[in-house]
Amino acid sequence: MTLYIVFFIFGSMIGSFLNAVIYRLPRKINIAFPRSHCTNCKKLIYWYENIPILSYIFLRGKCSKCKSPYSAMYPAVEILIGVVAVLLIPDNLNSMSLMYYFLYFSLFCALFCHFIIDIKHQILPDSINIYIAVVLLCISFLKYSPTYYFLGALIGFLFPYLVTLAFYYLKGQQGLGGGDIKLFAALGILLGPVGIINNIFLSCFFGALFSLVMMALGKMSRNSKLAFGPFIIIVAVFQVYFPTLFRQFSSLWSI
Repeated sequence: MTLYIVFFIFGSMIGSFLNAVIYRLPRKINIAFPRSHCTNCKKLIYWYENIPILSYIFLRGKCSKCKSPYSAMYPAVEILIGVVAVLLIPDNLNSMSLMYYFLYFSLFCALFCHFIIDIKHQILPDSINIYIAVVLLCISFLKYSPTYYFLGALIGFLFPYLVTLAFYYLKGQQGLGGGDIKLFAALGILLGPVGIINNIFLSCFFGALFSLVMMALGKMSRNSKLAFGPFIIIVAVFQVYFPTLFRQFSSLWSI
């Protein structure tokens, strides 16, 4: 139980940091400076007002000075990342398993930031894509041959890039964004040639299905922009963290 508590606290602290990343990175604000402050009255948030989860409860979700409400997303992210930190704890704790733990945990955190940022701002920052690529390169270096992750990254970049290029020349419109293509390339490092092709087709399928449903409900038009990153990420999360479930699902279509 003590171990779970320690990892949950660790995860919630990382979640607090991710909140800053999600808010600041799309706005091109330095992640480290300035210090955390109320976005309404600019009052600095002291360390005792920035304790994950607890501070939000004690402050009743409001700034201690101007009483402006803080988003409930802050404690929600801290709780979620804390839970993920616990769920990823390996059965046998040793140096190798802990190394894999931190790599896979940091990957989830980066994918989560991408997920939220793309939904809110429809961008996938290059800095996060680079971070994901580095983490996945570390994992693949330990598990696979260079041919595996090189081909995966190459296919992950070339296939969607060429499709987007063809779409542009045929329709005069941009298909996938540059961030989406870079994310495919980064994920290909770990997923490999077959895995990244599965991801491309499934994310496109679910993205198209979502668009059709939204248009049928009158929530979107044919010209509406769709944040595609979340579909790539959802499929990737199942591929990486729930491989057995993903294989069972994929077998339905013999993917």
